[in-house]
Amino acid sequence: MESTQIRKNQRMSPKKKILIVEDEPSLVFTLKDTLENEGYIVEIVEDGNTAVEKVTEFQPDLMLLDIMLPGMSGFEVCKQVREMKFNFPIIMLTARDQEIDKVTGLNIGADDYITKPFGVKELLARIQARLRRTNTYNKPGPIDNIQLGEVHVNLKQSKVVRPDKEIELTTREVELIRFLVANANEPVSRDSLLENVWRYEYSTNTRTVDVHVSKLRSKIEMQPDDPKFLVTLHGVGYMMKIS
Repeated sequence: MESTQIRKNQRMSPKKKILIVEDEPSLVFTLKDTLENEGYIVEIVEDGNTAVEKVTEFQPDLMLLDIMLPGMSGFEVCKQVREMKFNFPIIMLTARDQEIDKVTGLNIGADDYITKPFGVKELLARIQARLRRTNTYNKPGPIDNIQLGEVHVNLKQSKVVRPDKEIELTTREVELIRFLVANANEPVSRDSLLENVWRYEYSTNTRTVDVHVSKLRSKIEMQPDDPKFLVTLHGVGYMMKIS
């Protein structure tokens, strides 16, 4: 009875849209059938050039993206999508299993990487995890505009407006702010930032987190040496203080 009620509640939720960019017919058929049975709205694209156009039209909640594609590689698709400021999760699908390919995909904006052949249950679990994470800290609305004293942060335009100047934010800094604001007034550990913002990218460590936080603090704090909003919790991590 409880399982039935959960399924009913899931069906009542708005359906998530998934764009599959893949040119292998048998895999496309399997993925489409599986995802639609799980309640997702699915669109299929078989080449890289069309994928970039389809993103604007379809506005997916998540993309499954093959690397080896006709016309344009999955790496280039991913790069262009991120340059267009779309922040939905991208899971790369590929027969390649070399570490450098994984590193390349993650460094240009992919969120996850799964090597063919893969189990359907594993893929579904990864999709659900990415969508949950997106719901947590990538919501539209108030989180796109943040007021920190005299400093206004516009995440859509990736910039900080201060009384003395305007400063551009990097994509990583935008992600970092989103996650910290989503957990405002709560301690956030360095490990949590590594998992949710850096996604444990190759060669990333807690020192990398500290350096990025320091640079971000110099942009959003009027007095970075005496921060009021992005504070360090010694032995714990960081906290974004917002009243």
